[in-house]
Amino acid sequence: MLKDFAKLQTFLMVIKEKSFSKASAKLGISQPAVTQQIKFIEDYLDTKIVERKKNGILLTKEGEDLFRIASRLEKTIMNSEKELLKIINKDFTFVIGSSHTIGNYILPNYLSEIKKRINNNVYMNVALSSEVIDQLEDKKIDIAIIESPVFRDGIIYREWVLDELVVFSNQPLKKHLNSEDLMGFDWICRDENSHTRKLTSEVFDEMGVQCNNFNVLGILTSPTAIKESILHASPTASRPIVSIISKHAIASEVNEGRLFEARLKNYKIERSFYIAYLKDKKHDVFVDNVVNYLLSLNKV
Repeated sequence: MLKDFAKLQTFLMVIKEKSFSKASAKLGISQPAVTQQIKFIEDYLDTKIVERKKNGILLTKEGEDLFRIASRLEKTIMNSEKELLKIINKDFTFVIGSSHTIGNYILPNYLSEIKKRINNNVYMNVALSSEVIDQLEDKKIDIAIIESPVFRDGIIYREWVLDELVVFSNQPLKKHLNSEDLMGFDWICRDENSHTRKLTSEVFDEMGVQCNNFNVLGILTSPTAIKESILHASPTASRPIVSIISKHAIASEVNEGRLFEARLKNYKIERSFYIAYLKDKKHDVFVDNVVNYLLSLNKV
């Protein structure tokens, strides 16, 4: 009987209108047809579900149980129909996965424009680059934007923005730092498995500096956590507390004079951000629209 929900809809209408005749008028079928459908349900369940009274109808205990079940089914079917209409009307949520620096400090500026261009809702999921690529492979997101080079088969990668990592502190710094300057700071470092830490270590090796020789106050996994730690450090400490972070993550605070950035003398720590999407999505109109828009941004 559940496959033929029309009969249960008739039952629900009878209960709503408290009348067989009114239910038939609402449904556009004859009253005998309404009676026949209710009888079919009762025969199927082998029990009485509706008692006719002079002032209307009365549900039996079994009828009340059926009413609760049918009401839940009706709600589920209505919600499913709404989801189907979203597919028909191309109304859905476009999900972008991004690594922390991009998702927290760059993409929020462009989400409203992306939403406007594809005429659909846009949701952003922020995680580690490797986790974002996992989500892309599992088709939980539509595109990925990552700061670490996590390259896998079956995925198209488009180079997007050239990022620069800088030394920063809540105390003024020299514009260009040498190896001796680095040894005079207290450090908050990224964890050893992070791409930021690997890139930084490579440049420090060229400078003849070993991270193990720094006075390290802590090791954190998130650029936001590092930024907040330094923002709230004492600005009058005898040794500046420093770390290395994307210039995008501290741009606002540098402009406001709350943080100060510096670069390494004769060295630059740079990396590329990548837009990634599945090969079988390369002709998807929505993916194509979003990717082309992001690539059109000459300067982030």
